[in-house]
Amino acid sequence: MAVSKKAALITGGATGIGRSAVLALAKAGYDVAINYGSSEAAARETAAEAEKLGVRALTLKCDVSDEKAVLAMLAEVDSAFGKLDVLVNNAGTTASMKLKDLDSISIDEWDRVFNVNVRGLFLTTRASVPLLRKGTNPCIVNTASIVGLRPGPQPLPYAASKAAVVNLTKTLAYNLGPDIRVNAVAPGWMEGDWMKRMLKDKYEDLMGKRARATPLKRCVTADDVAETMMSLVQGNRFVTGEIIVIDGGFTSST
Repeated sequence: MAVSKKAALITGGATGIGRSAVLALAKAGYDVAINYGSSEAAARETAAEAEKLGVRALTLKCDVSDEKAVLAMLAEVDSAFGKLDVLVNNAGTTASMKLKDLDSISIDEWDRVFNVNVRGLFLTTRASVPLLRKGTNPCIVNTASIVGLRPGPQPLPYAASKAAVVNLTKTLAYNLGPDIRVNAVAPGWMEGDWMKRMLKDKYEDLMGKRARATPLKRCVTADDVAETMMSLVQGNRFVTGEIIVIDGGFTSST
């Protein structure tokens, strides 16, 4: 086993926010373990980009809602890196649902969203704690959402699961302090594939309206989120249990 100088595990690290977080950590000199559920090709591409930055990159397929799989994933991280300095809980999913139609969501979909977004976060965190305790100034950054803090046009299980992530962030900060800091980021409407799937043919129109209503006159990007994550990783040593909103000032102006 070769012990790395700095090491990070990023769940849902193949695309979107996870990919940006992987590359930001790699630029900062962290070896990276990239977890993915189904996006193997994207995970390998992200790993290749990280390795070009001079770090080691490990790709790990794992359903984070499966405890045995999570424990096996952390065993691989232990074998490769011997410790963790950073855990980014970013794996997430949503469900299809018609707005204001409670009957349009199936209980199976509801359970799947909570299994990945909430159970998965807890299982990965719990399994990572022994390795984080071996790290230097270890920290956890969770991906919440603005809809976990205030109502929004998102499927109910997704919004409720992100509210649970907000609460888990605060309760984990209490339980894991003083050794491990735990914070979360809460992005607003974000450019890219996730919102394109949600808004479909209304994407350009609605995103444009949101940008015009935002003080900074654009919507958030995955790189914006990763930048904030890195500020929590590399600084803010006396900050834990906080939820950092990244929405260009939209919620403060409405």
